[in-house]
Amino acid sequence: MIKLVATDIDGTILIPEGEFTQKVKDCIRRISSNGIKVVLVTGRMNAAATRIAEDLGLNTPVVSYQGGLVTLGSQKLYERYLTKEQCERILEWAKSEKIHINLYNDDILYSESDCYEVQRYCNNLHTEFSVKKFTEIEKNKINKLLAIDYNNPDRINLLEKELPTIFPDLYIVKSTPYFLEFSNPEASKSCAVKFLQNYWGLKQEEILTIGDQNNDIELLKAGGIKIAMGNATDELKKHADYITESVFDDGFVSAINRFVQL
Repeated sequence: MIKLVATDIDGTILIPEGEFTQKVKDCIRRISSNGIKVVLVTGRMNAAATRIAEDLGLNTPVVSYQGGLVTLGSQKLYERYLTKEQCERILEWAKSEKIHINLYNDDILYSESDCYEVQRYCNNLHTEFSVKKFTEIEKNKINKLLAIDYNNPDRINLLEKELPTIFPDLYIVKSTPYFLEFSNPEASKSCAVKFLQNYWGLKQEEILTIGDQNNDIELLKAGGIKIAMGNATDELKKHADYITESVFDDGFVSAINRFVQL
């Protein structure tokens, strides 16, 4: 019997650059009211993810930064950061590659300039940012770094394959066709879900995991039932037990109706 539903947000329960459908909202409320824990597991900032959880009426922990931070209200249950040295190496690489970087320190998003990349990113996710030279940031709580290339997704694909050999001490994952994320190796979605599994004393077979992008491969690995959205990447679908309909057809709701007993 499923006791925990660990779900990605964007492209899974939320239509990209859109809103939650009423069917998704009703489904989440229905299973939550029946005692099943619903946990959002996302690459988004904690502040943004927490707002979404509140809007959906959830009072469960929130997993943000790909698994680098798990919070319950103001309490931090689990956190993993990049070191200052790791951060500096990534920034040096990004400068040489002339690729835009979003830097997240202590749940604040920084960009070195008010440029197209950060504006588009923040407009799509309804997120605020601060402009500041990275050399002026203390870098004491780096949640993650995000490289963005909206013009050349093939470059992101190539970098996803090449960079683990250059930065073997980091967790590097593509979260959309345009985004490449850098974080602590223990800041994956699987690490966070396994933490919550132990936190609640659950068995893996009591967990349903569902997502749509490559960064959800780690999420699916933590589940007893592994679901890929119909709009998921081919790579993610290889790790799924079941492929549901797309986010545009309320695939999340279909998967819940199929696998969760109330």
